[in-house]
Amino acid sequence: MNNVIEIKNLTKKYFNKTALDSISLNIEKGKIYGLLGPNGSGKTTLMKVLAGLHSKTSGEVLIKGNELSYKTKKDVVYMPTDDYLYQWMKAKTLVNFFNDMYEDFNSKKAIELIQELGLNKNNKVSELSTGLKSRLKVALAFSRDAEIYMFDEPLNGIDPISREKIMNLITNSFNEKKSILVSSHLVSELETCLDEVIFIKDGIIELQGNAEKIRTEKGKSVVDLYKEVFSQC
Repeated sequence: MNNVIEIKNLTKKYFNKTALDSISLNIEKGKIYGLLGPNGSGKTTLMKVLAGLHSKTSGEVLIKGNELSYKTKKDVVYMPTDDYLYQWMKAKTLVNFFNDMYEDFNSKKAIELIQELGLNKNNKVSELSTGLKSRLKVALAFSRDAEIYMFDEPLNGIDPISREKIMNLITNSFNEKKSILVSSHLVSELETCLDEVIFIKDGIIELQGNAEKIRTEKGKSVVDLYKEVFSQC
C-alpha cells in the first residue's frame, strides 16, 4: 500500500462530547479525497488532529510512517476555514511572511498563483472579498512543496467564479506525488474531481471508498448518496 496517512481507531473527545468515534482509514498518495458531511460532523476535528493542532484522545495516527507529533506538522499543509490571514498585510507581504515561516515555500510560485487567480499582489487582505480571500489562501497553500494537502471547506460561502477557480487550481496542482483531502458539504461542486469519498456523520465514518466504484455499485451519484446518508441531518 502507498499510504501517506494511516488512521486506526482514532477517537477525539472534548470533555463529555465525542467528536471522532473510533475512525479508521488510509489516505494514499496520488489521490484526491472528499471528506463529506454536514456542519458538525467531525470533518474539521479530523483535519486538525491530522495537522497536529488538536491532540487525539486515543487510537493511532501515522503520517508518512511516523507517529503523529510536532515533527509531522511539516509534512501536512492545512488550510482552515477560518479567516486567519492578517488583515493589514498585502498579498505580497504574506508571500514574504510565509516564505520566512516554511522552508518548503516557493515565493515565485506564490506570486504566479496569486496573479493566475485574478488577485492583485498589492491589495491588503482587508480589501478582499470572501471569495478572493479564499483564492489567496489556496494559492499560499499550494506554494508549499508537500505531499499532503488538506483544505477545510474551501468553497464555503464564496461566489461561483471563485469556486470554479479554486477547484481548477486544486485539480491542476494535483499529481501522483500528492495527496489532497478536501472537506465540504457542497458535494456537487467536488464530485467530478474526487478519486475517493469519505462520508462522516456524528464522528463516525458512514461510507468510504473509490468514488467510481461506489457510484457503480450503488447506482447513484455521490450527490444522491450524500442526500441519502445525511437526509436526517
